[in-house]
Amino acid sequence: MTGFTRTAHPYRDLEVIDERGPRTNQAVVGTLSLVALLTGSWWIVPLLALQFALGLSFGRRWCLACVAYFELIQPRFGEGPLEDSRPPRAANVVGLVVLGSASIAYASGLHTLGAALGLLVAALALLAAVTGFCTGCEAYKLGCLLRGRPFVSCPIPPRA
Repeated sequence: MTGFTRTAHPYRDLEVIDERGPRTNQAVVGTLSLVALLTGSWWIVPLLALQFALGLSFGRRWCLACVAYFELIQPRFGEGPLEDSRPPRAANVVGLVVLGSASIAYASGLHTLGAALGLLVAALALLAAVTGFCTGCEAYKLGCLLRGRPFVSCPIPPRA
């Protein structure tokens, strides 16, 4: 940990993010969504939705997986490549909507719908965690293009 420096502060420089931070979050969300589905512990789903809502509303310090990454993993392995934070943030909004909908479905007794939505989140989050392909991020970029404003990444600070 001695001599560890960051190009971007994880809680202040919100226009960029270490690309491994969202992948850590995706691994946690995907794994817990899958656990909820396989064990029938549907109460995990609204907790994941709440976690998304807190992180999106109050910042990365409220995202438990993000804090674990920035405080435990990043200091040991160093900062990974930085990326524009808008696409992962948009993907988190989609995750919140889908997990919120799954929570409502479960609470309403529509367990098959809740399970299907939970499985969708698990599959897409684990795909992103393993391969780096984030469906929500790509949807954000496509949305920019369809609105006539092609996605242009914010300036990424150079490595020291």
